This record gives sequence, C-alpha cells and structure tokens, in this order.
Amino acid sequence: MAIILHWNGVDLPEELKGLKKGRYVLLPMDEAPDLTEEQEAGLEAALASVRAGKGASLEEVRAKLKPHVE
Repeated sequence: MAIILHWNGVDLPEELKGLKKGRYVLLPMDEAPDLTEEQEAGLEAALASVRAGKGASLEEVRAKLKPHVE
C-alpha cells in the first residue's frame, strides 16, 4: 500500500494518523508523474472501490485473465 502525502516539515500529516501501529519506511519523492484529470479520477474511483471491499484477489484476477493470455 502506498500513501502519498505532503508534509510541511512540522505537523504530523493526516495521512499518517490513520495507519496501523507498526514500522514504516518513508521515501522522498521529488516529482510525481503528471496525470490527466481523467487518470486521477480513475485512480480515485479504483481506490474507493477497493476500500469498499469490491477488490479482487490476485488469484481471482489471474483466473479471469488466464484464458485471454494463453
């Protein structure tokens, strides 16, 4: 799971407050890829769908795609 956040260098970002207790690695990212508004909306919709429990397991995806790639 990746979380992109903007940090002012002082206050704890809201994106981190919701994480489970544990150990994390943070990596700085100088430049994010530019996305079109359509791409951004598509990613937001996909994330909302997965968060709502509508995602598929890796096994389900492989089984669904297998007939199309053989």
